[in-house]
Amino acid sequence: MVEKGQKINDRYEIIKSIGEGGMANVYLAYDTILDRRVAIKILRGDLSNDEKFVRRFQREALSASSLSHPNIVEMYDVGEDNGIYYIVMEYIEGKTLKQLIKKRGALTLSEAIDIMLQITDGISQAHDSYIIHRDLKPQNIMIKEDGAIKITDFGIAMALNSTQLTQTNSVMGSVHYLPPEQASGKGSTIRSDVYSMGILFYEILTGTLPFKGENAVEIALKQMREEIPSVRKKNPAIPQSVENVILKATAKNPKNRYADSKEMHADLLTVLNDERMNEERVIFKYPEHEFDENTKAISTVKKKTDEKLNTTSEEEEIDLDDSFLKENKTIKKTNKIILILASIFVVIVVVLLSLFFVVPYFTKIPDVKIPDVSGLSVIEAESKLKEQGFEVALETIKEENETIEKGNVIKTDPQAGRTIKKGSTITLYESLGEEIYTVEDYTGENYIRIETLLKDVYGLKVTIKPKDVDMNSDYDEQEIIEQSVPAGTKLGKGDPITLYIPNIVESYPDMVEEGWTLEDVEAFCQKYEIDLKIDYEETIQFDEGTLISQSRSPKTPIVSHSDLRIVIAKKPEIETQPTPNGSTTEKENENQEEDTKTE
Repeated sequence: MVEKGQKINDRYEIIKSIGEGGMANVYLAYDTILDRRVAIKILRGDLSNDEKFVRRFQREALSASSLSHPNIVEMYDVGEDNGIYYIVMEYIEGKTLKQLIKKRGALTLSEAIDIMLQITDGISQAHDSYIIHRDLKPQNIMIKEDGAIKITDFGIAMALNSTQLTQTNSVMGSVHYLPPEQASGKGSTIRSDVYSMGILFYEILTGTLPFKGENAVEIALKQMREEIPSVRKKNPAIPQSVENVILKATAKNPKNRYADSKEMHADLLTVLNDERMNEERVIFKYPEHEFDENTKAISTVKKKTDEKLNTTSEEEEIDLDDSFLKENKTIKKTNKIILILASIFVVIVVVLLSLFFVVPYFTKIPDVKIPDVSGLSVIEAESKLKEQGFEVALETIKEENETIEKGNVIKTDPQAGRTIKKGSTITLYESLGEEIYTVEDYTGENYIRIETLLKDVYGLKVTIKPKDVDMNSDYDEQEIIEQSVPAGTKLGKGDPITLYIPNIVESYPDMVEEGWTLEDVEAFCQKYEIDLKIDYEETIQFDEGTLISQSRSPKTPIVSHSDLRIVIAKKPEIETQPTPNGSTTEKENENQEEDTKTE
């Protein structure tokens, strides 16, 4: 059992526990050599004697140590100390993505895409290094206070070039994010991580998991058989282009998914572009259930199933045989009916095919090329399209546009240049011109709400920057304290604005001026883990016990485990000389010295 204050490898001092898992526990520790806080993952004591778990634990360090990316937690050290197996890694101050989802539910579209861009970028680095994570879930995604993402826990990661690091017949990872091929026992590929990221994207956008069940077996079967629910049914404001990313990532057949994380990342970069807003729902090239689900089963499920089958009684087997014979008789009768129905069906097909090829020949509608009416007024565009034999939709779709004058046509749907049937209906896109937005005073507002408003509604380019403030300031951590563009300024789509949020800096107070006592200073140092050094100075200028000076100047940032030296006033000791009657005073002694000098 690891305890607070214990040192690992005579270097890493345990501060507190910050997480527990089935295989290892994670602690916040202090690196006494490099003077920094670290996270140290320690294999549970009951598993340290199991060679299989020790190898798996060491594999995590092997996998992650070869990766260097801003979105992957950095690995510092790995080792063993008196039977304690440990991995030392970067300490991330923040919360897990799972905690954020539990607190807020569904995130905004811009937040979700930003998170997924960071995750796919980090996993791309792993895939480029031939490493599959195999356990991607929101519990393994850390979010720092500045919004940066850190992917953690490569504990069951698999090296593609090593067959000794994994067993393909064992199911690993969390079942809610488990790809069908893993659930069916076929092992993992790079596209398995893509599937898990698709489930992650769904959960971030909706705040819920797509597949639920009473147990892991039921959830795994749904992963293999059921189509993922539509995110647009839960939130119609989500564009089809975004849902297409989820559909393609979570395809049952790996051939229909993105080839790797890099391809998914590239698709996410353009998912909100104007030309993709009205794209069609994705259609898969390959059958979704191409792989055979019944040839293999999840190892844990198979054991339970075998046990149940072994308990079947002889009477039950006889009943099954009788039922089978009855079913065969029914099948023979059914076959005769099928032959009759098949004959009728063939006749109907022949008639329909004749109609299909003959009737269109006499009723064929000519194809017409759609003219380009962009820049024309709506009335002029309607007239030109009707001259070509097209119908025009009564309602136009209005959009902002920087180049096309307000009231004129931006484009058509279908687009100009396409050849379609005469009489088809054309929809016109009408320009609203360039929208100008008047900036307001956002100080005191929540920066997440304002950022979403300015980005998604008005199309501004928003940057969030922390700004140092005093630790005694009364700011909320998500409060806007300053903005780069003053209220009343008019901005157009794409114009930049910077919102500043507080970066609260804890600093030393003026202990001397504020009249701190020694007990006050000791309590302060204990709170911030500061090493206190005390000097005493004999003086009659200050009362005994008065704080005279401090080595750290006021408003200097506080750094844990640094030194603070203070000076405390001490009453000077007075030397005395005896009088003839055996005692004297300081004043008498001074008078005697004066008399001597006069003589």
